[in-house]
Amino acid sequence: MKLIKEMHPAAIVLTSYLIAVVVGTCFLLIPFATVSGHISVVDALFTATSAVCVTGLIVVDTGTCFSGFGQAVILVLIQLGGLGIMTVSVTVFQLVGRSISFRYRMIIQEGFSPAPRQDIYQLLKAIFLFTLAAEATGTVLLFGHWIGEYPWPTALYMAVFHSISAFCNAGFSLLSTSFIEYRSMPVLNLTICALIVLGGIGFPVVYDIYHKIRYRDKRVRLSVQTKTVLITTVLLIGIGMIVFGVVERHITLKDASISEWFLVSLFQSVSCRTAGFNTVEISLLSNSTLTLMIFLMFIGASPGSCGGGIKTTTLAVLGRFTWSRMRRQIRVNMFKKSIPSEVVTRSISLVIISVFLISVFLFLLLVTHQSRLPHQATAGQFLTFLFETVSAFGTVGLTMGATAQLNTWGKIFIFFMMLIGRVGVLTFSYIIAGSEPKNGVEYAEESIMIG
Repeated sequence: MKLIKEMHPAAIVLTSYLIAVVVGTCFLLIPFATVSGHISVVDALFTATSAVCVTGLIVVDTGTCFSGFGQAVILVLIQLGGLGIMTVSVTVFQLVGRSISFRYRMIIQEGFSPAPRQDIYQLLKAIFLFTLAAEATGTVLLFGHWIGEYPWPTALYMAVFHSISAFCNAGFSLLSTSFIEYRSMPVLNLTICALIVLGGIGFPVVYDIYHKIRYRDKRVRLSVQTKTVLITTVLLIGIGMIVFGVVERHITLKDASISEWFLVSLFQSVSCRTAGFNTVEISLLSNSTLTLMIFLMFIGASPGSCGGGIKTTTLAVLGRFTWSRMRRQIRVNMFKKSIPSEVVTRSISLVIISVFLISVFLFLLLVTHQSRLPHQATAGQFLTFLFETVSAFGTVGLTMGATAQLNTWGKIFIFFMMLIGRVGVLTFSYIIAGSEPKNGVEYAEESIMIG
């Protein structure tokens, strides 16, 4: 207990995820967790990590490899990972009447609020109620879709599993081909898209909107973060949908009707940022579309949500920072508010570290999976593994087929990439370097040329 009290908050968060992964791995190794009664330790570890980190990359088929018990374990891990291990833990302690230290409240607050707030318990309550309402509504809609195809117990089970998986942006599916066979079904596509968006915009944003609607007071204004997340999310979905639809119109969507073209383009634009479901075969997409998807996966979801990536707010801050510098402005202003310089600096650091990590792990994957064939014969391998690495970092779960071909080292590298993507790049940097700023040594200034 003393050791935990002395641990850095970032280390506590990482430890909680690691414990969940280890426990989940142990449960998946139980013989009756799989249909065959056996799964390798590496595959069980990979699956548990993918579930806890709400990624969705799989090395074995979820629907055919795991029994009902094993699928239930995966679903619990997805729910824990989506809400956050610390969030669930603090809420459980609160429900049973156990007091929570100020330190743990601060850990939760850092994950869900950009500034100190007194109503942290009210926020947690709202998060759980919103999650329950969203997943229940999704279950009802999906059940209505599948009831005509499966017996009602199977339809209900399918609806519950995919509703939780979609809201938590996990991307796990009981269907071997994800939702490809349902690409023209409006109810399923729109329901999954809505769940993904609601789970990806961030709980603070949802709480802020709820607070605004409830009090109906003009003096209660939406925060800068809420406005930024909503606008950036709409732009990314809209631009992604248009570009995907235009580029693929004469390739994978050449035989699609207008409604199917719309549904597929919208679904992939929404899903490829955080969720990992797909209604088209990813390996058949054009290089330009795959490049677009890599960009969207790198951005990911919003802060305080179920998704990974550098986050929508980081993109917005950097975009506004660049525009301010082009206009020779010192401060970065958004919605008539000035963004603290520390936030801008952290955003720049986050992107640099993220690009560096992706580059390192991509290199390691290429080295451990290199072929003796010349480059011309394996030219597509670079894009395939780059897609896989960014997908793991963004906790997305889409793949061009590389996941099934990973060797032991590859699975270990992707394991670390998923963990970093879910816990957060800055969290890992705090564990290594500490979060307290250090003055260091200051020398006389001398300018250098850049650009």
